[in-house]
Amino acid sequence: MADAEENLASTSTTNATDKEAAKICVLLNATGNVPIIKKRTWTVDPNKTVSWIQKFIHKFLKLDATEQIFLYVNQTFAPAPDQIIKNLYDCHGTNGKLVLYYCKNQAWG
Repeated sequence: MADAEENLASTSTTNATDKEAAKICVLLNATGNVPIIKKRTWTVDPNKTVSWIQKFIHKFLKLDATEQIFLYVNQTFAPAPDQIIKNLYDCHGTNGKLVLYYCKNQAWG
């Protein structure tokens, strides 16, 4: 019985570590006239969407409800709001990070 409890405990610890390892490192860079987030690197669940990150930034910066946040991947294009972060990372991730630029006005793309 003690062996079963030890296996369960090690499995739950392993699962927590696996979940943390499965997260994607996202680097947020400000551009234009948007406030800068001092903590630029965040770990994000790979199943989150682009719109979730937009809402996160909007809430973190305490912007007015009328202000918008635009996201760009590697200063090239604006991903669709329903795009999954894992897909973006698989296609555009570099050096173990997904680089996203955020601004309040349309910039690139």
